[in-house]
This record gives sequence, C-alpha cells and structure tokens, in this order.
Amino acid sequence: MVKVLDPDSAATGGDLPFVGRRRELELLLAAVRQPPAVVLVEGEAGIGKSRLVHEAALVLSGEGGRVLTGSCHPLREPFPFSPVIDALHGAGDWLPTAGVPPTAGALAPLLPDLADRLPPPPEPAGDPHVERRRLVQGVRSFLGALGPVVLVVEDLHWVDEATRDLLLLLARDLPAQLSLVLTYRAEDLGPGTPVLGAAYRHPPGVNGATIRLDALGEADIRALATATLGQHATPALGRTLHQRSEGLPLVAVEDLITLREQGRRSGYDDAAQRLHRADAPHGLREAVTERLVALSPAGAAVVDAAAVLAVATAEPLLVEIAGIDPAEGAQGITEALAASVLRETETGRYTFRHVLAQQVAYQHVPGPERRRLHQRAIERLRAHQPVPLVQIAHHTRALGDREEWLRRAEQAADQSIAVGDTGTAATLLRQILEEPRLDHDLRSRAALALADIASFGADYTANAALLRHIVSDPQLSDATRGEARLSLGLLMLTQAGDRAGFGEIERAAGELASRPERAARAMVALAMNEWDGAVERAGEWMDRAEAAVADSRDDGMRAAVRASRITLMAREGDPALWSLVDRLPPDSPDQAVARQVARAVHNTGTFAAELGHDARARQLLTRNREPADRSGIPYLRVYGQATLLTLDLQGGHWDGLEQRIGALADEYPDIVLVRVERALILGTLAAARGQSSLALEHFGAAAAHGETHSEVSVALRAAAGLVTLRLALGSTEEAVATVAPAVALLRETEAWPRSAGMVPAAVEAALAAGDRGGAEQLADDAEHGLRGRDTPAADADLHVARGLLSASDPSEAAAHFARARRAWQEIGRPYEAARVAERLGRTELLARPDDEPQHLVTALAEYERLGATAAVARCRQLLGERGASRPAPPGRGYGDRLSPREREVAELLARGATNQDIAGALFLSPRTVEQHVARVLRKLGTTRRAVAEALRGLGGGA
Repeated sequence: MVKVLDPDSAATGGDLPFVGRRRELELLLAAVRQPPAVVLVEGEAGIGKSRLVHEAALVLSGEGGRVLTGSCHPLREPFPFSPVIDALHGAGDWLPTAGVPPTAGALAPLLPDLADRLPPPPEPAGDPHVERRRLVQGVRSFLGALGPVVLVVEDLHWVDEATRDLLLLLARDLPAQLSLVLTYRAEDLGPGTPVLGAAYRHPPGVNGATIRLDALGEADIRALATATLGQHATPALGRTLHQRSEGLPLVAVEDLITLREQGRRSGYDDAAQRLHRADAPHGLREAVTERLVALSPAGAAVVDAAAVLAVATAEPLLVEIAGIDPAEGAQGITEALAASVLRETETGRYTFRHVLAQQVAYQHVPGPERRRLHQRAIERLRAHQPVPLVQIAHHTRALGDREEWLRRAEQAADQSIAVGDTGTAATLLRQILEEPRLDHDLRSRAALALADIASFGADYTANAALLRHIVSDPQLSDATRGEARLSLGLLMLTQAGDRAGFGEIERAAGELASRPERAARAMVALAMNEWDGAVERAGEWMDRAEAAVADSRDDGMRAAVRASRITLMAREGDPALWSLVDRLPPDSPDQAVARQVARAVHNTGTFAAELGHDARARQLLTRNREPADRSGIPYLRVYGQATLLTLDLQGGHWDGLEQRIGALADEYPDIVLVRVERALILGTLAAARGQSSLALEHFGAAAAHGETHSEVSVALRAAAGLVTLRLALGSTEEAVATVAPAVALLRETEAWPRSAGMVPAAVEAALAAGDRGGAEQLADDAEHGLRGRDTPAADADLHVARGLLSASDPSEAAAHFARARRAWQEIGRPYEAARVAERLGRTELLARPDDEPQHLVTALAEYERLGATAAVARCRQLLGERGASRPAPPGRGYGDRLSPREREVAELLARGATNQDIAGALFLSPRTVEQHVARVLRKLGTTRRAVAEALRGLGGGA
C-alpha cells in the first residue's frame, strides 16, 4: 500500500493517507515518465482523481520533475484558455533565459508576471480567430521550451470548448518532453461526448493510458480508518464506513473527519452505531451538515456566502456578501477552515473542498436567505471592473429572473467573444438556446454567434454536430438557419473535404434569399463545385453572386465574390487571370477585404501549381504566408504549406521531403488536405525509388480520399499515379480498370487544365490494351479542352500523349517528346523532364540505334541526382543491353565496402522496400536480390530494420 501524506491538508482533512490506488499510481507514473504522453483519469465525483494526480505530483517533484496544474470551473469569468494559462503561471523558474520560440510571445499579455522572460508579443491582428490561433501556438511553444514537464488539467467535465480545442491540438502534436494528464467525470460530459472530442486518437509515438478509478474495497476503507482513528477503528466501524460510502473515498473521508472530531470531544464509543443512525446515502450530507450546524454565527455566515457565490472568493468580498464586519469575517473563515468546510486556494481565495460539499451547504441555506445573498452578490459584483458578467448571470438565474438572466448571459457571451474566450461564450450561448419560448431576435443572434464559433473550432466532429443541431431548430427563421447551414457546408468542405457540404450550401442559398449578400457567399462556394455535373453551372452561380452584390456597400462581400471569380479563372487556366491577380490590393486596411485577398492569392497559387506555373505558385504562396495568418481563415497557411511541399516534389527538392510532409501531417492530423498531399507525395517518391508496394498503398489511400474529396484533382492525381505504377509493373488489366472511371471523371468535370498526368497515363494504358481508337479520342478531347487556356503542365502532358500515339513514326514521336521535355524544363520539374528524356532516348535508340543515346544518358544522370532508384536501374538496364554503358558492377572486389549495386540495395532496404520491390526496381532475379541483401547486412553488421541507421553512420542518407 502506498502511503504518502497529502500536501494539501485542506483538501483531505489533514493527515489522511493515500490508500488503495497503488496500481493506478504506478500506471500514471510509468506513462508520464516516458514523454510525450497523454493520460486520462476518469471517475465519478469523490472517487479520488485529484488525490491520485496530487500523489503522482509529489513523487515526480521528489525526483526533480516539473508539474504544472490547472483546473476547470463551472463559473469562471471570460479569459482565454484560463485552466491552462493558470497552470503556466507557475512555470517562471523553468523558462530558459534564451531560445524561447518567438511564437510564445503571444502569451505575454496573459502572463504579465512572466512577460519580461518571453519574446515580445506580435502586433494585434484585429481578428479574434487569428488571435486564438496565435495563443494556441504560443501555449505549445511555451510548454516545449520548458523541457520535461507534466501539465495536469483537472475537471475537464467543466471545460469550455476553446480550452478543449487547445488540449485536443496539444494532445495531437505534443512537444517531445510534455506529458498531459487530464481528469474528468465521464457521466458529466454529456451523452456520446469524449473528453477531448471524437477526433482524438493517440498519435504514433505518444505514450498514454486511460485510468478509470473504481470504488475502494472494504480493506482499503479499513486501512483508511485505521490510519485516521488508530485503535478506535474496529472491524465493525470499517464495515459500516464501507457500506455507507459504497467505496467512495470522499464520503468515507467526510465520515472519518466527523468521527475524529466527535471522538476528541466525547470519545469513540459506539462510533459505528452513530454512523448507522445517520442513515443517509453515502453519509455525505450528514457529515457536512453536522459540521455546518456546529459553526458559530460568523462561521455560518461566511460558509453560506461561499455556498451562494459558488466560486473561489477573496476574503473582502466573501465577508461583504456575508454581511458581517471584517473581524468577524476573519474569525468565521478561520473557523470554517479548521472545521474542514472551506479550503484556501494557492491564490489566497476561499472555497469548498469539493463541489458536493458546496451543494450540501447551498441546500442548507434557507430559501429566503439564499435569495437575499444572491441579490447582494449581484449588487456587489456590479461594482467590480471588469464586471463579472458570468457570475452575475448565474445569480440572476438562481433568483428566477429569466429575462434578466437572458440579458446578462448574452452580455457575458459577447464579452467572452471580445476577449477571445469562445469556450465560455459557447457554453452561455448553448444555455440561451435551450430556453423555451425564446425571443426570435435573441434566438437568431445566439444561433449565429454559436455557429460562427463552431466554424473555427479544432474538433471537426463536435463542431459539425453542433451546427447540425442548430440548423435542426424549428424555431429559427429561414435566413438564420441558412446562415448556420452555410457555416456547416463550408466546414464540411474545408476541414473534412466532404463534398456533401455542397448540398448543404445549395440549401443555404435558398434559405438566404432575403439576405442577398450572404446568399452570394453560398453561390460563390457552389461555383467551385466540380462534381456531379455541377461544373456546368459554375458560370451561372458566379453571375448570380455578382448580381447579388452589385449594389452592396459591403466591401468585404464584394471582395469575396471577386476572389471567387479569380479562383474560378485560375481553376480553368484563363489567360486573363494574371492581370487581375496583379491588381489585388496588397495591404487593405479593411480586414474583410484583406481576408478575401489572402484567399484569392492562396487559391491562385494552389491552382497555379497544378497548371504548371510553378515559379509563380511558389512566389504567391510564400508571399501569402503572413496574410494567411492574419486572414482569420482556418488553416489557410497550413494549406499553403502543403502545396509548397508539393512544389518541392515537383521541383526535385526531395531531400528530407518525407520528414517535412510527415511533420506537417502530424501537426495537423485532422486536416484532410494535408493527409492527401502526404499520400500523393510519398506515393510518388516510393514509385520513383522502386518501393512499389508502398507506392500502391499511398496512391490507394489518396484515391480513397479522392472519392469524396471536394477537389477533383485529388482523384485524378491518385489515379495517374496508380496507372503509371501498374503499367510499370506489367499489370495492364489493373491499369485499364483504374483508367476508366478516372477518364469518365475527367470528361464529366472538364478538368483538362489540371489533369495531373492523367492523359498520358490513360493513353499509354489504352495502347497497352490495344485500344488505339480510345487513346486517340482521349488525346483529341484533351486538346479541345485545353484550347485557349494557359496550361503549361497539361500542354506538356498532351505532347507526351501525342508522342506515345506516334510510336510508328519515331521522328514525329521524338519531336513531341522534345517539346514536352523543353516544357517541363521551363516549368521547373526535373523528374518529369527526365521521364520524357528517357522516352526520347528510347525513341532515338529505335530510330538511330548506332548513335550515342545522349537523351538516355541525360535522363540517367538526372535520376541519379534525384535518387530515383527504379528509374536509374531501368536506364542502366537499357544502356547495358545496347552496349552503351555497363550496369552497376557486382559486389566482387570491394572487400568490406558496399559496391554501387549493394549501395542501391541498401538504400532501398533503408526505405522499407521488400525483396520483391528491389527485384522489380533493379531488374534483378529474386535469388540475386537475396544474395545482395545478405552481403549488405553482413558488411554493415546490422539487421534489415537498422539499415537506415547504419547508412547514416557511413555518411550516406537513406
């Protein structure tokens, strides 16, 4: 049995021991000693969650560990992420004097005592959503700078939505040396409400545990009684304590405190019988009530005031509400502390030791006295600055003044939003909307404010459910429902990539008929829909949107429509695009206009990367980083980062690319677009390096996303990757099966400008299957679809397709391939240029077999530079067959050093390639691969799993 005295005597009655939780304590300690870790401690009120984490904190502190603790409260005034910020106040001694990331400066205004040790705060963004994201990043940077630390946040059943979002984001992307410990009551979370939201799963590499505390056994309760009462703790008393408490430590502790006080006054005889006579479930009410009735008038007065206030309160206000003079108040507080009714917090405030005791004490106050105390609390709190509107709202509701409560609750929600505490605001707005017979205007304001908060939350599942709940309210007007539905549809598209969001947006457009400017917002979103034949209505939706805002004085809405027009032009490769982009105002003082400029630049940059304007795309997206941060559009900068990494892939900047895209995906695991880009990037790299099975897995994952993703180019890029890979593996039937739905989608959506390699892949598959007519028709359709468009990448693809179709005329084929290669070089995509150079080299070998295959040699050199192992082997094989060059020599004559061929095998092993992958990539027999692998492992003195580390030790990358 672990016996460690509680450091907070007020919380447990002084010297009562810690019993019955040895396994749970060891489990918690084991997890947090190996950060990063997330530990969830679950249990009903009074079960001992706080005591468990306090004991763990004692042990860790004794080992030199660092523990920060914050708590959630049901009645707190607006303050962003207050449970976490409260915990960070205690970290000043652990902040390093240098090396704190600049982003931590966002916390300086919230941590004034530590401001001199933090970087300067950024300039105000003027947008609460931007400020909130800065604070989230600031918290993570602050915690990361502390080194090994445990952050405990208690009572998450009272957590506000904003703090839960923060903890969710932290849990998904923990600093390497942070452990997060969260306590909560599952029964108070609400039906089907996980403590961190449905979107949380333990990320790879993160330790963790869920510790569910059950009732203590009779032996544990007896041990607690013996430690408290010594020889007076008879077996009969232990049984009675266990029966009354049903194993709930809190109730047993209350009974033991009462018995100890009684025993000191009148002895311990008949202690068990006295407990039996109390005859109350769990004994808590009687245990607390007995101490209440024993208080002097001054003690009773301060306890009654504390029960009505329901929050930790400073002595002057507590005494003032109690209605007694300061001397009596001090005496009463001292008495209440001695009787273990109240406790003193670390900040010198007074409150009950637990919420159940507060509830008993509140019911003990006579009704008229409760009303008088609530009224006095309102009068006194009104004089405070800032006015504690949340507490005032609570007191007005307790008085039954519904109208005043609604007024105060809305004021408190507005105040919370103004200071960036959207969590408190959301709680209040939910309470308002739950009221029956609510005034129409108030219901609309509350619903729209709550919808706006949900639109920017981190937990997609929870926020989508909230928005669906709002739109299902039959008491909302069509226009208000349309606003909320528009938020739902946009959330579905932007955070989940779920194109079903377009259906919600179209319904919203109809519901918003009385609000043309908001309807225009829905229309511009609908213009972006490429699926299910919607592309044919894109122009119509844009025209309707422009007509809706033609006479509008809302500059922001007009800017939104203009940004959407630019986006549509970029998507279609309209040559007139660039003059409009160049005329966008770079630094508009109007935040709404600036937001739309950032959106237009981002969308143009993203589509430019697909069209083949790679240099312009990189320039636009790089320049847009800061505007994206200030835009208030969730994750806009993250989307830009993902596209920049795709540009790295296209531009041949492959070193460390897996790690860069992996880090972004780990940081934002809920953002579908990042996961999709990661799958496409890793699939392309794996295919180039001969890891065929891994490439198929990644392209397959991207294709699955493409079935529902709002961007049609996702499906096309994934299909192009799968077709090209299956053709290389000789799986013509599988390639043709993949081509058919992709080509149908390409034709249906008219996405020819962004066909992403699909046209040459489909033409090659059709030719391999003997369908020359289908191949020619596809190339003709592509040429027709690209006429008059500014689409360098699709034009290059079309030349490749024409070259494949001209195989019977090597001269014509070579001309097409040469034009495609020049185009890829001008665009800046060396891998694509090398692939076409290889095709050109093969054509030259057929047309002029005696000439030096210069283009094939050029392709080989570029493949070698990129590390495209499979392509290197393919070129060497072809050159070797023609006698123009020799394949890489075997391993003989290199002693303990790796031969060039063994080095290729080692690099493939380091990237996880199977023997079958290696055989296919290097054109070797399975038996030869086995021999090479054996020699590699012997020479490196390592195992297959550790080849990458061994190569790094040799000074070579994996």
